[in-house]
Amino acid sequence: MPVHTPLRGLRCFCVAAECLSFKETASQLYLTPSAVSHQIKQLEESLGMSLFERQTRAVILTAEGRRFYQAINPLMQGLSATVAEFCQTKREQVVSITLPEFFASEFFVPRLVGWSAQHPAINLRLETVKSRQEVTKHTDLQIILASSKPTDKKAHQLFPISYVPACSADWYQRLMVDPLELPALETVPLIVHQARPWCWHQWADQAGYEDFRPKQIIQLDSMFSVARAAQQGLGVALIPLPISQAWFDSGSLVRLFAEELHTRDHYYLVQHDSSENRPEIQLLIDWVLARFCAHNHS
Repeated sequence: MPVHTPLRGLRCFCVAAECLSFKETASQLYLTPSAVSHQIKQLEESLGMSLFERQTRAVILTAEGRRFYQAINPLMQGLSATVAEFCQTKREQVVSITLPEFFASEFFVPRLVGWSAQHPAINLRLETVKSRQEVTKHTDLQIILASSKPTDKKAHQLFPISYVPACSADWYQRLMVDPLELPALETVPLIVHQARPWCWHQWADQAGYEDFRPKQIIQLDSMFSVARAAQQGLGVALIPLPISQAWFDSGSLVRLFAEELHTRDHYYLVQHDSSENRPEIQLLIDWVLARFCAHNHS
């Protein structure tokens, strides 16, 4: 007896296999989570095998589910491409990308100037997160900060990041003596992103300042808050370069010391497997690599 498998169930399965969340699958397909669960269950029954292992807060592919996804996904992509080719109406082209909030506002968006004129038919959707710990939505592309290159997906290395001590112009005048000594930092509040609570001590170690004993450390939950707090005179902050260069160029922040905290962190552009056959996504990848790679960015 032939097996009748609805195409909508296959599409639902492919999306769920990519984002590993029935809730997110429902959002992408404009369904309810229960409808997604029902379609997956029907598909499993028609195939006679379990595709997902259902856990309390997540789902993961079974071994059979992974093999089935690897076999069926190229066929579904080919089908979608064929339908798009014969469709009488012009397909709306949307590329979605997840990226850190501060990176987006201070570095990414300013370098999008010219994109709309060059690609007027491609719409962009930016999703921002405040830190690496925040759960990201499933998007076509991601820009992440990581200490090593991701190996589970296709990733392009962009550039490294370093941190420099900075404060407002008023604080700079208050601290400035000739010459400014490192112990001056023990007399002022020090501001840092809560994801890097020990980075002031790491900076002091790299600067050769032994037995560093800060007076007070203030942790904030976003890099934008860190930079704004320093600008408004709360204290001295460790500010990331090169993505904060505009703050220094405008005089909103003043650099205190030449010493930088160098880390292994780089920004990476991560590409999901499902985006490989969409030319509009490749256009954005090429745009980002041309403007953001270490040897290209200003």
